Amino acid sequence: MGRISAVSGNQQRLDGGAMFGNAPRAVWQRWAAPDEKNRILLACRGALVEEDSGRRILFETGIGAFFAPKMRERFGVEPARHVLLESLEALGTSHEAIDVVVLSHLHFDHAGGLLAPWQEDVPARLLFPKATFVVSRGAWDRATQPHARDRASFIPELQPLLESSGRLEIVDGVASETLGAAYRLHNSDGHTPGLMLTEIPSADGPVVFAADLIPGAAWVHVPITMGYDRFPEQLIDEKTQLLSDLLSRHGRLFFTHDPEVALGRLCRDDRGRYSVSDTVAAPVHLPL
Repeated sequence: MGRISAVSGNQQRLDGGAMFGNAPRAVWQRWAAPDEKNRILLACRGALVEEDSGRRILFETGIGAFFAPKMRERFGVEPARHVLLESLEALGTSHEAIDVVVLSHLHFDHAGGLLAPWQEDVPARLLFPKATFVVSRGAWDRATQPHARDRASFIPELQPLLESSGRLEIVDGVASETLGAAYRLHNSDGHTPGLMLTEIPSADGPVVFAADLIPGAAWVHVPITMGYDRFPEQLIDEKTQLLSDLLSRHGRLFFTHDPEVALGRLCRDDRGRYSVSDTVAAPVHLPL
């Protein structure tokens, strides 16, 4: 099948209370230490699958470096350069060589890396010149017709650029024509309508790119949600269903926002609480 590698992108610092929803600080600070502004460090990590056929599939592009300096400061993006591009080069490839980019949704911290770094008075420009971009119908509709509550989470210039590329697949259902039948898609609406989680096949159990349904190891705990989630109770139900199914198949989770853990094996204790074991920090270079 090939191998999977973690692709580090720019990091971000966001308010810890917002990231842990209704969990009190006394609880969440044990998992993520806040700074003097109450912010916690978050990764914006992608996953690169290199198939035996030579096809390269990138799952998400992180936040990138598209923000102007003032907005970069507001959202705690570190550093100013486009780290994901450097990480791809360190893996022996480049954005020009990627064949498919799979987007769980189009919030800027997951799709901003599609754009070239910010330059004053220069229009936004799409990278990945030969890639097919795969996104769900629900996520596309949400991005093109956002609600007032999450309008600021999208990049207005991005959707027209994707559409005009002629390389956009909008997926209806649980399979992508571009990816093929080997990749199973899980749909979720609790964080944002149309969130699409891809299950990557592996001889050692499936790997689910968990995106913002489960952004890091701490969020594997079923009751833990984010303040950014549109429908927290629905998200908990969706998370429970996914975890139960994945545990039965000895699966693993790939985390995009956990600064310490990129990949972990799902497990459950005698009290029914989920967690991950056999955790792997970035960089990850594992056979599939």
